[in-house]
Amino acid sequence: MKVNVEVECSPEEARRFLGLPDVTRANDVYVDALTNAMKGTGNFDQLNELTKQIAPMGQFGLKLFQQFIDNGVAMGMGGSGKPKKDGE
Repeated sequence: MKVNVEVECSPEEARRFLGLPDVTRANDVYVDALTNAMKGTGNFDQLNELTKQIAPMGQFGLKLFQQFIDNGVAMGMGGSGKPKKDGE
């Protein structure tokens, strides 16, 4: 038997229903700070320095985050949650 349920709601209604916190103000502050920092970059070197400050771990941090997401998905689907090796 297959049952499909379709829910139509706004993102705000979904957030409240799931009990998630309202981070609108924190997001606004973050976006404003990032926008102001970007206004001060006049050339590529300044933009590159800003990027390093925002993501200090760079490529390694992105790979670590990707592994975190992949492991969470695998565990959610009943997998072992063990990280995959490159090429698997």
